[in-house]
Amino acid sequence: MKSYRWTLLASSVGTPVIYLFALGVGLATLVDRNTDDAFGGVSYLAFIAPALLASAAIMTAATEFTYPVMDGFKWRRVYYGPHASPLNTDQIVNGHVLAIAIRLMATTTIYFVIVAAFGASDSPSGVLAIPVAVLTGLAFGLPLLAFAAGLEEDRGQFALVMRFIVTPLFLFSGTFFPLETLPVFLRWIGWISPLWHGTELGRALTYGYELPVWLAVVHVVFLVVLAVVGLHLARSVFARRLGK
Repeated sequence: MKSYRWTLLASSVGTPVIYLFALGVGLATLVDRNTDDAFGGVSYLAFIAPALLASAAIMTAATEFTYPVMDGFKWRRVYYGPHASPLNTDQIVNGHVLAIAIRLMATTTIYFVIVAAFGASDSPSGVLAIPVAVLTGLAFGLPLLAFAAGLEEDRGQFALVMRFIVTPLFLFSGTFFPLETLPVFLRWIGWISPLWHGTELGRALTYGYELPVWLAVVHVVFLVVLAVVGLHLARSVFARRLGK
């Protein structure tokens, strides 16, 4: 990651600033002026900030668990060097996941600091939205890691993932408006989306969004199960392709 550190820094800092200015400052001015208590009594900026935080984690995970994985198996075959050492396949997977988790933590921390500077999180518990966002990114990224590890040729599968999975989840997971405002036949996208579950938890932490305890537990369990299942599948695929 050191070789493209400036790209990482620019995306970690530039993206939240642009989004927050465009949506939290620009669009929010119009939304707050023309709606009356549409977002639970908070500003539009406070409403979308936790969603943007979780979205940043998912976008980062989608980037790091796709092409770099193909690179490890096919293009530069970077997994085969560690595999020739005493490291086993589970340790190689764990190392990759740990590196991306550290990057997610750094990205979301920077994002949260910028969000807080804009006044979008005035609750002391808001800082807990950072690990929630990291968990959200892993819940989405680890199943994707297993999928990417199983591909032997790049035929545009990752582009399809971005266009037909990541983008719809970004648009229909209660990111920009409450999920309840969507037609019933579209709400299921949010229900199965890690982004919606992470966003709901983030809103409860950053500005006190009313979330029943049982539903908060459901959100956490959903994210943890996705991450654990994805990690298990990834380990199995790595073991099959690299050999124990």
